[in-house]
Amino acid sequence: DIGGASTELTVGTPQREIVDSVSMPFGVVTLTEAELHSDPPRAEELSNAISMVGDAVDNAAIERPTLGGVSRVVGVAGSIVTIAAVELGLREFDSSRLHGMALTKDAAEDVFRTLATERLADRVHNPGLPVERAGVIVGGCCILVAIMRRLGLDNITVSTHNLLDGVVSAARLTGQGGKP
Repeated sequence: DIGGASTELTVGTPQREIVDSVSMPFGVVTLTEAELHSDPPRAEELSNAISMVGDAVDNAAIERPTLGGVSRVVGVAGSIVTIAAVELGLREFDSSRLHGMALTKDAAEDVFRTLATERLADRVHNPGLPVERAGVIVGGCCILVAIMRRLGLDNITVSTHNLLDGVVSAARLTGQGGKP
């Protein structure tokens, strides 16, 4: 779950039990503000952003070995859904095409290269990219690409739901939650 100010990595079981979770102190907004100052971002800015995220993922994987070796990864929230929508070239949001989509590492890298080399004024014209996300989506791409690289992920499954939806759903299934 790549948020605005943090990124959450949660490990669960097929039975929807949470095994482990880690929150990293960067999201699309904070990473963009801290590292991506040029328009378009310079190569060294992109490299620094990806390295910062990658180092945090490496440290999290050392502290929490459950992060390695997962069989399926589900990506939730706006940045991942937006990257998938850009990959598909969707002019309008279409949950039926996005939810459950397998976003490959190669496709994520392609979207990253495209968006990271465009000026903001040009980036806003990409189908699938809402104008309000255009200023921070490169930060989201840096986070996603770094996570996929460091965890050795070939693809992720896109979910149009968010982490809170998953927690509520799991709580309902296990009888731990109240009515919404």
